[in-house]
Amino acid sequence: MVHRMNSFTLEGFDLDAFVASTLAEDLGPDGRDVTSEAVIPADAIFDGVMDSRDAVTLAGLPIAVAFFRALDPDVEIALLHQDGDRVAAGTDIMRIRGKARALLTAERSALNTVQHLTGIATMTRAYVDAILGTGATLLDTRKTIPGLRRLEKYATRMGGATNHRMGLWDAAMIKDNHVAVAGSVEEAARRAVAAGIANIIVEVDRVDQIEPALAAGATHLLLDNMDAATLRGAVTLVGGRVPTEASGGVTHDTIRAKAETGVTYISVGRLTQSAPAADIGLDFSHA
Repeated sequence: MVHRMNSFTLEGFDLDAFVASTLAEDLGPDGRDVTSEAVIPADAIFDGVMDSRDAVTLAGLPIAVAFFRALDPDVEIALLHQDGDRVAAGTDIMRIRGKARALLTAERSALNTVQHLTGIATMTRAYVDAILGTGATLLDTRKTIPGLRRLEKYATRMGGATNHRMGLWDAAMIKDNHVAVAGSVEEAARRAVAAGIANIIVEVDRVDQIEPALAAGATHLLLDNMDAATLRGAVTLVGGRVPTEASGGVTHDTIRAKAETGVTYISVGRLTQSAPAADIGLDFSHA
């Protein structure tokens, strides 16, 4: 049974439902952890320590807590660090004491979440560090695992990035396929203006598309797959009339050169699409 007693809140995210569905996936139709039932006495108590084996930026700890409390409402948990903290390899991040069966049953779900979100936060922090002092702001994208967008975008914030649009509803983003169907950059932008949309991001992959996009009402230009020299010229041409965003093929090795061109933003899909899971473990021992 999942007990709803969690204080972590995230707009648009139902923590209780996430915990319940994740545990249900692991426990199967009969709601059983057959290994713990068979091996662990019902009254056994274990102490545990969650630690990071690598240097990381943390994210997802309150959600891990929710998994443990869902199965043992009386569990004792001491958070030694918070989401957003940067910790060295070998750092203890959480101590936990409670019913052994419950903790072992919740362990994988808790770790999966923390490892994934911490991996995102850690990669994000590395990209943020790479552009320090340039004035550019790092953005995430919609390249997220279905069903996990709110959590993954939360993790990028913990790593120091700013969220781009959350979905298809909070801004128009006119990309190459929209342009192909509409007929031109200016026609696509004009239609978005006519529809009363306030925020109109227009993707351009050639400098000669910039003036038509601006004339038609673009409020933000996404400069797609441009090298640093081309980006610099595009930023000069825009002249601060709207925010500019470098996007496409940005890596840790190339991001600083692109940030130094004067773009307002740099968006990086790999933050949520390709971040490796952090090496975080949970070791139990008899009390």
